[in-house]
Amino acid sequence: MLPCLNKQLFGIDCPGCGLQRSVLLLFKGEFVAAFQMYPAIYTLFLLLIFLGSNLIFKFKNAFPIKVGLLIANVVIIVISYILKMNNLLN
Repeated sequence: MLPCLNKQLFGIDCPGCGLQRSVLLLFKGEFVAAFQMYPAIYTLFLLLIFLGSNLIFKFKNAFPIKVGLLIANVVIIVISYILKMNNLLN
């Protein structure tokens, strides 16, 4: 696994910490553990699948779907990061 530069320099997790381990858990078939490691894993995969399929098939309302998926991912990542940092500080 690649080390987190933010964690090495500052000693705290970044919003992306856990993504690599979550993908590894997902490939091993440990779906609940993958979600617990990084809650945005499934919406990120949904976004990647949509973006890839949109390259092949041009969807009529692709832009609002992309924006919605991006906003959902950002919200999930920020909320899970805040909760993770809150648990670390307590």
